[in-house]
Amino acid sequence: MSLRGSERLRHPVELAGPVSEASYLEDQLGRQVRELRTAKGVTLQALADGTKLSVGYLSQVERGRSKLTVANLMHIARALDVHLNWFFQSAGDAAEEERDIIVRGGNRRRIRVAGAGLTEELLLPSLNGPLEVLMSVIEPGADSGESYSHKGDEAGVVVAGELELWVGERYFHLHAEDSFSFASATAHRWRNPGEITTRVVWVITPPSY
Repeated sequence: MSLRGSERLRHPVELAGPVSEASYLEDQLGRQVRELRTAKGVTLQALADGTKLSVGYLSQVERGRSKLTVANLMHIARALDVHLNWFFQSAGDAAEEERDIIVRGGNRRRIRVAGAGLTEELLLPSLNGPLEVLMSVIEPGADSGESYSHKGDEAGVVVAGELELWVGERYFHLHAEDSFSFASATAHRWRNPGEITTRVVWVITPPSY
């Protein structure tokens, strides 16, 4: 028997299966919330303000000590500017001995940037480290908008398609197998000028997601 949407939102997020796997999912979700919040430089208080949830509850969620309802996870995802499915990598899809080392192709967490023609796929098991490694899937004609800058460094390689890249006042037209690196403090932007989807492996330190 399925639940109507309004009823489903009130129920805790759980994984069908053994209790041990359900407990793992609870811990995993809390850890992912903490890692993403930290990577984005958002404090617990700021997240509480953005979600209307208490700091105490959010702290317990991050430590795997409180259950998350679908509604609350939606509030957290919205406040952290990600799609809800960012938090879901089924425990059943990842072997226990792989969970902190390996990400299988079908198990990547994805963020779809609405209206921008961009999908970001996380290639690491977590953001709890010095690196952020993404597969950027850029639709034809999509671009990053105005130039932007942030702390750190980044590098990448074009896997498929082509990429226009502006770093400061310099312009580059890259094709498959071309690579790049630059200081993120230099204003930069990109665009897919081609007629096919561009795929770029992007490495950023420190993580910005």
